[in-house]
Amino acid sequence: MIMTQTLIILAAGASSRMKKSLADSQQSGLMVSNKALIALGSDKTPALDFLLHNAYGAGFKNVILVVAPEGLAFKERYGLAERGNSYKGLSIAYAYQHIPEGHVKPLGTADALLQTLKQHPDVAANEFVLCNADNLYSVTALERLRLCSDPNAMMSYARNALLFPIAKIRAFALLVVNAKQQLIQLEEKPDQQTTRDIEQRMGKLLVSMNLWKFNGPNIMQALERCPLHPTRQEKELPVAVQLMISDLNHAVHTLEIAEHVPDLTTAEDIALVEKQLGLNP
Repeated sequence: MIMTQTLIILAAGASSRMKKSLADSQQSGLMVSNKALIALGSDKTPALDFLLHNAYGAGFKNVILVVAPEGLAFKERYGLAERGNSYKGLSIAYAYQHIPEGHVKPLGTADALLQTLKQHPDVAANEFVLCNADNLYSVTALERLRLCSDPNAMMSYARNALLFPIAKIRAFALLVVNAKQQLIQLEEKPDQQTTRDIEQRMGKLLVSMNLWKFNGPNIMQALERCPLHPTRQEKELPVAVQLMISDLNHAVHTLEIAEHVPDLTTAEDIALVEKQLGLNP
């Protein structure tokens, strides 16, 4: 069996929370067009470099960076060509999340993936791994998912190993799985009562950090059916995954792991991530 060698990294989302918190903390000197490019440590290495380093260590050969149209800041670092840029052992390509007419911001993660697969039909016809640009996933997590034999799978993070406060945990999605470790339900941004109910039902909390493996044809069907959230006006990947499970009968296997995932959401996270990576600020 040939395991996937392609990793799609979502880096097109507006970093409004990061920009606001940098401004509030008077760290405007760190302002960048995308939080994945925030410089970390005394060497001022872009955050995304650390993820790419781990992707290479996990055996990936091809990376697609999903960026805003043009993506000049990314191209200056990772290569100017649309495909085939060589960067530290990886082949880097780009996909672009365009903002539809009548909207002022990108339409969310499900839309980003759908646009990517339409721009890269060769990837859409096969299996691939998908992740966020602002989380530093370990070599172990990336490799386990790359080598997983299930066509659709995800990393399931034990809450007790994540160093985030419970308020931040509730900003992610909690998982409900069955005895076969198949995903039943994704509860996006649960409130306190829902969190307690899930913990009682599962005996623990399992968290999605948006690290997935997908069969292209399976997820494409769900992405095309995914509706806009009525309030946030975004097409959210967890909703598409729920459609894939419930309506299209494609199982998603969960791989449980107990480790922390450094996360860049606000200005306060920068120093924490530098400390977790052992970097000199």
